[in-house]
Amino acid sequence: MPQSLSRVWLHLVFSTKNRFPFFKDKDLRNEMFSMLGHEAKKLDCPPAKVGGWIDHVHIVCGLSRTIQIAKLVEEIKRETSRWAKDRTSEWSDFYWQNGYGVFSVSQSMLEGVLKYVENQEQHHEKLSFQDEFRILCARHEIEIDERYVWD
Repeated sequence: MPQSLSRVWLHLVFSTKNRFPFFKDKDLRNEMFSMLGHEAKKLDCPPAKVGGWIDHVHIVCGLSRTIQIAKLVEEIKRETSRWAKDRTSEWSDFYWQNGYGVFSVSQSMLEGVLKYVENQEQHHEKLSFQDEFRILCARHEIEIDERYVWD
């Protein structure tokens, strides 16, 4: 076949360093979500939904055929961290956590994942980021070592 085609959806999840609640202000939080989507799009990984809560983000995006997942996350984090520090003095010491979670999303489950990301505020009325991340990893049969997953 002379043409290479691909449709791979990713659900990326990562938090701020030490889960500091940088995103308490809804307007600033939404600006960050927009920037995360913008950076994914620049890397030819079109965002379907970006959301999260006061201390973490969820990005559902397509994966370009030409980029590795680790490079995608590295670039998104670097550029949005730089932007955040310049955006407001409240974020002068902004950092993302070192790690991340990435989960595959089948086309048939995409709408459900998009709704899940859209409803983050409601999820976190009862659930911490850590508990949410544990559940996501368990659903995808990923074992985590609690000594190394949080920073």
